[in-house]
Amino acid sequence: MVTVEFAASLRRHVACVPQTVAAGNLRSVLHAALAAAPELSHYVLDDQGHIRKHVAVFVNQTLVRDRQHLNQPVASGDHVLVIQALTGG
Repeated sequence: MVTVEFAASLRRHVACVPQTVAAGNLRSVLHAALAAAPELSHYVLDDQGHIRKHVAVFVNQTLVRDRQHLNQPVASGDHVLVIQALTGG
């Protein structure tokens, strides 16, 4: 099983405890976790199912750089963290 956690900056809008979902590719893992908090879906993924620019996803503390394909394997025991990416100038 994979643990998926949404950062506090996302949980303040929609309550969502860490989810334990089946291993698979990143797309299937995110979709399974977002099923528990469907209100977060539109914030994390765009209309094409890509990770939005203002969101960062980490798998085992490694930033996911491919925001479109999400075919990266996520194995049992892995930890996925979804956070709000901050920008500024």
